[in-house]
Amino acid sequence: MAQEYRQHRFTLPKGAADLVLIRHGETEAAKPDMSFPLKDGHGDPALHPDGEEQARKVAERLKAEPIQAMYVTKLRRTHQTAAPLAQALGIDPVEDPDLHEIFLGDWDGGLYRKMAAENAPEFQRARAGHEWGEIPGAETTAQLQTRVKRGLLRIGAAHPDQLVAVVVHGGVVGAAMAVASGARGFAFNGAANGSISRVVVHDGTFIVRAFNDCAHLT
Repeated sequence: MAQEYRQHRFTLPKGAADLVLIRHGETEAAKPDMSFPLKDGHGDPALHPDGEEQARKVAERLKAEPIQAMYVTKLRRTHQTAAPLAQALGIDPVEDPDLHEIFLGDWDGGLYRKMAAENAPEFQRARAGHEWGEIPGAETTAQLQTRVKRGLLRIGAAHPDQLVAVVVHGGVVGAAMAVASGARGFAFNGAANGSISRVVVHDGTFIVRAFNDCAHLT
């Protein structure tokens, strides 16, 4: 038989962690003159009923996967999104101290949504320059990426050769994908609620495997 050279198929490097990044479900709507509850200065809205349904669809999609650990953030929308999958898998999620949403400074608590909808000058500058720090009092893009990278590396080091679910926020997904790919800071912003992205962590480096998979939501 003649020698054949098949196309390459990706295999997880020995000792790598395969991180399934799940953006939380849709949260309750922001309303004029009413702030979300705050936790450590961060807006902490609950899931909207549509977000609860997205969480159930995430669980249905992933419940047969060999997930061996789950992580959430300090904000309740990630806990609520993780709950159906955690129950299906019999896993208790662990809070990670570095993966909470961007601190939006003066615009936290829901005001960011209003200012973005109105295309405020600060919002325009943030998008144009890929810089969260244009928002008054917000953390910078570099600060966000530094802590997100630290959190992902810590999780990766703790789970060699394992598949891990990490329920996070849209800004965190964007930061993680930018760090992993070397893209500009906002290049991967806009992941859908309930979407699945995937990053492999190996020996202090990252491999992007998927972004914004929504097949289970349709």
